[in-house]
Amino acid sequence: MPTTFASAPHAGWNFDNSYARLPAVFHTRVAPTPVAQPRLVLFNPPLARALGLDPDACAHPAAAALFTGNQLPPGAEPLAQAYAGHQYGHLARLGDGRAILLGEHLTPAGARFDIQLKGPGPTPYSRSGDGRAALGPMLREYLISEAMQALGIPTTRSLAVATTGESVFREQPLPGAVLTRVAASHIRVGTFEYFAALGDTAALRLLADHTLRRHFPERAESEQPVVALLVETIERQAALIAQWMRVGFVHGVMNTDNMALSGETIDYGPCAFIDSYDPAAVFSSIDRHGRYAFGQQPAIAAWNLARLAEALLPILHADPETALALAEEAIDSFHQRFRRHWLAALRGKLGLFTDEPDDATLAEDFLALLHQTRADYTRTFRQLHPTTDPSDPALAAWHQRWTARLTRQPQPATEVTRRMHAHNPAVIPRNHAVEAALTAATAHDLTPLQSLLPALANPYAEPGHSRLDSPPAGTPRCRTFCGT
Repeated sequence: MPTTFASAPHAGWNFDNSYARLPAVFHTRVAPTPVAQPRLVLFNPPLARALGLDPDACAHPAAAALFTGNQLPPGAEPLAQAYAGHQYGHLARLGDGRAILLGEHLTPAGARFDIQLKGPGPTPYSRSGDGRAALGPMLREYLISEAMQALGIPTTRSLAVATTGESVFREQPLPGAVLTRVAASHIRVGTFEYFAALGDTAALRLLADHTLRRHFPERAESEQPVVALLVETIERQAALIAQWMRVGFVHGVMNTDNMALSGETIDYGPCAFIDSYDPAAVFSSIDRHGRYAFGQQPAIAAWNLARLAEALLPILHADPETALALAEEAIDSFHQRFRRHWLAALRGKLGLFTDEPDDATLAEDFLALLHQTRADYTRTFRQLHPTTDPSDPALAAWHQRWTARLTRQPQPATEVTRRMHAHNPAVIPRNHAVEAALTAATAHDLTPLQSLLPALANPYAEPGHSRLDSPPAGTPRCRTFCGT
């Protein structure tokens, strides 16, 4: 069993583990399985400082033992969380099969964050899995989650990646690794589904109360707190999906166990970013029918939230018919909420400061033209300018409508450009560059990946990394894999 972390300088860990204090039905106590040769390969000093940790202590060579689970920080109470999930529409009992929650770290300002290890060995929920993770998928999560943070999108974050000195076996032997993930919490739609499937109303109430106090404390004493929990979750997800769409992000595996009630993006498995604009874009090797395609993400979010509402029915109201009516009213509000956030994002991308009734049509017509011309989503929006006419006749006609719209607002061209540049990134984690960096890293060359990180940390500045500007001509659409 891991021992207290004392071989490296004290990093400043400050654990207070509220989830561990919930009844045993919520989790199983389990220790990480020690690895042969822990070695730190990526560490996130800015995140460490934001957490109130000492970056030098965390980056000490001996700290690799902590970031693989060979040793534990003071106050950690490792456990695997129980949850269920609709995976491609089918409900399954799951749980942390290759993740262990070390506990909840309190920052000096009092903010609470889960500290979780991904890939530290088997748990009682692993089924036939080995509980381990390969280096490539863990580096992908580090890279993409930090890029999402820089893009201004709510996300779990990555504190470190450490290799284990051991191989994991998928289709071939791969270097093993452990990721340290930082999250507002790991409470998922599937966590509520788990207790609903058990018929455990008491646990549902306890989980709802815990989630309200953790994420929505201002709503905990409301007249209908569980309704407030559902509505607040819907609002956060509507805002989150609109931000995904703004930058062309495709999550790839929007199962209900991958939807966090905190409103953070969680689990970066077969994720990718669109190059040419295509609502039907799918990158995951297992999403053969396009369930989680780029343009399907709002509808899938609504579907997932309906499953949350179903799980909450026993505690929404004592009268079943009233509970159902409250749930339907909340879920029916998702599309209006998403539409509001998405239209606000599109207005930002087009440099619009004021609201006009035809703005949605103007934006949607532009997206339709991007689809028709297979234009690059990121680059086209970034290069859009009132004084530069497109060469394509259809785009030129739209451009005239847009510039006429700009004249009906008081802001000058400089402010319009500033607004557009704040909503349209110059660089995104281009799939071809990410895949090349991960391939090199798996072959023990981290140089390409380390060169991507600084550019992705400042995505709204003009690119200093040519591989992130656009994909090379003829680049095939990448295929991504889950990593389990």
